[in-house]
Amino acid sequence: MKKILLFAIATLAFATTAYAHHGWSNYDSSDTLSVSGTIVEVAFSYPHTTIRLQAADKTWLAVLAPPARMSARGMPSDDLKVGDTATVEGYAHRSDPLEMRAERITVAGKTVELR
Repeated sequence: MKKILLFAIATLAFATTAYAHHGWSNYDSSDTLSVSGTIVEVAFSYPHTTIRLQAADKTWLAVLAPPARMSARGMPSDDLKVGDTATVEGYAHRSDPLEMRAERITVAGKTVELR
């Protein structure tokens, strides 16, 4: 009985974690976007780093890679600052037209692939 209970608890914990992490199927990978603007907010946190990018008359939420991957690819938290200009290339969210999944980001002349 204890084994069944432990299995049920472990399964529930895994399912909750998996549910909390979004899937990339919510993004339309058939059409690549390129958005340039000023970084107005940075969240270098798990599960994914995010920035808000003010571009012309719209503010985009760009979902980047997890912090460890950002750092490993050469863009640690110090490289993403409010006020910096950035270009983000990626895919628009299917139901939120102002959110995008970033595939690459360029800040201060440095381009980082996020895949």
